[in-house]
Amino acid sequence: MLDSLIEQVHGGTGQPLSLDPAVEFVEGDVRDAEAVARAIAGATHVVHLAAEVGVGQSMYAVERYVSVNDCGTATLFQALIEAPVQRVVVASSMSIYGEGLYRTEADATVEDAVRPPRRPGEPWDPPDQQGRPMRPVPTPESKRPALASVYALTKYMQERLTLTLAPAYGMEGVALRLWNVYGPGQALSNPYTGVLAIFAARLLHGQPPMIFEDGEQRRDFVHVEDVAQAFVLALEHPAAAGQVYNVGSGEDRTVNEVARLLARAMGREEIAPQVTGQARAGDIRHCIADIGKITRELGYAPKRDFAEGLAELAAWVAEQQAVDRVAEARRELEARGLVA
Repeated sequence: MLDSLIEQVHGGTGQPLSLDPAVEFVEGDVRDAEAVARAIAGATHVVHLAAEVGVGQSMYAVERYVSVNDCGTATLFQALIEAPVQRVVVASSMSIYGEGLYRTEADATVEDAVRPPRRPGEPWDPPDQQGRPMRPVPTPESKRPALASVYALTKYMQERLTLTLAPAYGMEGVALRLWNVYGPGQALSNPYTGVLAIFAARLLHGQPPMIFEDGEQRRDFVHVEDVAQAFVLALEHPAAAGQVYNVGSGEDRTVNEVARLLARAMGREEIAPQVTGQARAGDIRHCIADIGKITRELGYAPKRDFAEGLAELAAWVAEQQAVDRVAEARRELEARGLVA
């Protein structure tokens, strides 16, 4: 296992205590060719998770995100050219879709929904060409990418590098497009990580979860154990080679609903979310996972109930210490004109 243990994610705590003793741990940067070569020595399969993660932060820390995510992936494959493995599975992201799939009132499918500049009082949802409302529907892997942030651009590049270079050198590549992953072990002090971890850190300090727009944007939240199941299938199933798969729970919820459910699970039901009414550059409105392909081809079946998963997350969070950096991150975005 190779990890750079950056402070934003790990908080300076060092090697994860929960790591299985049988795992060989290498501390190093994915852009460091020697560290990467040492980490993959003797491997038959590679899971590539290394990435800077955060839509908002990616819009101003451009060099950092492109360097780590894309140059890091290039460094990995430069090493794999010299020491090929059987299969490489890369963590891609639902962010590569931009806005998800929509249907019009006439039931026509819209792949390229765009939100025009919004004036006060106007709807947050993207309209059809006649200005009428549309409804979001599950987004399949066949939808054309619409890269709305630097983070999305870098994740798509990771995906394409994997699916292009692996077969060129006799390896198999698989890309998993992950939706909103949650569960114990998340980086609670990282204000650019998964929304549930950010909300949990706020609630832990008695502060309201901060929600952009009106909070009615819809997302799919998938438990980390179900994500682990997807990676095992992607590593082992013969049908996965060369494929791209969505990984979600198959259920969607509004961000407002999720904030209220988490507050209840943490015993902070009296803390209502703070809905800012502001838009953040790079954010999309709705993106719902269609998990039909991975279910049919690999036998993937999400097992974790959302309410049970939230209860487990709440119990874990209660035993943690976290620094609430959400206000700091918001000021950073506002200073660059990325929140309006």
